[in-house]
Amino acid sequence: MPDIQLGTHTVRSHGIQIARTHMHDWLILMLLVVIEVVLNVIEPFHRFVGKDMLTDLSYPLKDNTVPTWAVPIVAILLPLAIILVYYFIRRNVYDMHHAILGLMFSVLITGVITDAIKDGVGRPRPDFFWRCFPDGKGVFDPVTSDVMCTGVKSVIKEGHKMLPKWTYFLVICRGHVAKLCIVFLPLLVAALVAVSRVDDYWHHWQDVFAGALIGLTVATFCYLQFFPPPYDIDGWGPHAYFQMLSESRNGVQSSNNIECLNVQQSELESVYVDSQHGTETSRVTIWDTRPMLDGA
Repeated sequence: MPDIQLGTHTVRSHGIQIARTHMHDWLILMLLVVIEVVLNVIEPFHRFVGKDMLTDLSYPLKDNTVPTWAVPIVAILLPLAIILVYYFIRRNVYDMHHAILGLMFSVLITGVITDAIKDGVGRPRPDFFWRCFPDGKGVFDPVTSDVMCTGVKSVIKEGHKMLPKWTYFLVICRGHVAKLCIVFLPLLVAALVAVSRVDDYWHHWQDVFAGALIGLTVATFCYLQFFPPPYDIDGWGPHAYFQMLSESRNGVQSSNNIECLNVQQSELESVYVDSQHGTETSRVTIWDTRPMLDGA
């Protein structure tokens, strides 16, 4: 581990500086939030659903086993709590800041991708029939034979959205079975949530599988934007922290060189003044400052 001084880079000492440096990242996050809101407000594409196609879309309309409000708690609030607890242990604002950025980017990018696909494809859910005809009586267009839904508009709208979200912050450990179990725990929770969506007839298994691939890919990509690979020797900390250490070392070396050069120059001036007063007329001193400027 490099020369790390834990507790010296806190929110109070470096928080504002880091936030200003990554202001563009937070602006992009806000833009993703706006896009996500728009994608959930607009009407999805209503794919043609004929009478003969309802055989596989007539599963019972059930409530979710895992409520919708519980998903952001598991995917966002719980990881945030873990990140904050870890910050109070390590007192490293770089680690906390970039962990939060990675988490939020993975959640929002996955959300935008999956919701855009949902709205664009408009594939009906397995329980679409009962969303469209809550009374069980199908009504179809006499010309096209397309469904003419009589249910609640918001319920029907949700019935045209397929492809679930799988979002999690991906971390891979090596050589520590206990840590590996901790890493796989959120993956297990995500898998159980996805299975419950299939059991509740809200999704087909193909959509769950596609959502898992999207979530895994986006989470891995976002993680590697802010942190080295977990198997790297510096995998414990974010890129920005090691960049700060490198810049600090270079700054110290430069300041030391400048101080040495100032001392050399002051000695030259002293010799010159002495020679003017006749106290040291025979002393000639030549200082070579090039090694100091070169960092030698």
